[in-house]
Amino acid sequence: MIDVKVLGSSSSGNCYILTAEKEVLLLECGIHAKKIMHGLNFNVSNVAGCLITHEHKDHSLSARDLTRSGIDIYASQGTLQAIGLDGHRSHVIKAKEHFELGGFTILPFETQHDAAEPLGFLVYHPAFGKLLFATDTYYIQYKFQELKYIMVECNYSTEIADGNVAAGILNPALRRRLQRSHFSLENVKRFLQANDLSQVEKIMLMHLSSGNSDAVRFKNEIEKLTGIPTVVC
Repeated sequence: MIDVKVLGSSSSGNCYILTAEKEVLLLECGIHAKKIMHGLNFNVSNVAGCLITHEHKDHSLSARDLTRSGIDIYASQGTLQAIGLDGHRSHVIKAKEHFELGGFTILPFETQHDAAEPLGFLVYHPAFGKLLFATDTYYIQYKFQELKYIMVECNYSTEIADGNVAAGILNPALRRRLQRSHFSLENVKRFLQANDLSQVEKIMLMHLSSGNSDAVRFKNEIEKLTGIPTVVC
């Protein structure tokens, strides 16, 4: 059984607590450390580590504070260098090289974002099977088998963003950045259609844009496409 606690899922900050049996894995730390500690009930003894996808502050804000609290950080070399984090609690991980943290087995993979060396993660634990975690990417080149859970960014709708540009609400330069760095509803659909969803029990849509998304619409369209229960984080 999987337990996902969402502490933040937006441009203001991202952090997810993944619990399997009595083990905890942090995904991102882009919110204040005090909020993370509160989410952990101030217990770090069962935290296997924290995975960071890339260096942008809404994903890495509290990395240094977490190491001071005894939590190890795992990220690409490019990400760690961009954060300026080193020391015995910071660990370099590489795309397509799996590693283990307690009962978790993690396989990082490349994503596409305007960052130094961004990654997504395929996470396995005997308690829940395979979980895909992918955010801040406009494209995922890989296909995955036997997934049970999908946590994927669904940042904006092309239709909504283009309408906002036409209305003068969204700067065209920001619109272009969205296209080059974030997963649109349309691309999420294409990604899901390209993958094996036969064992997926739940899809979690993350990191929705505050002005270029529609949570109810996104949930309904993904459920209609896949037939799989979908929630917006």
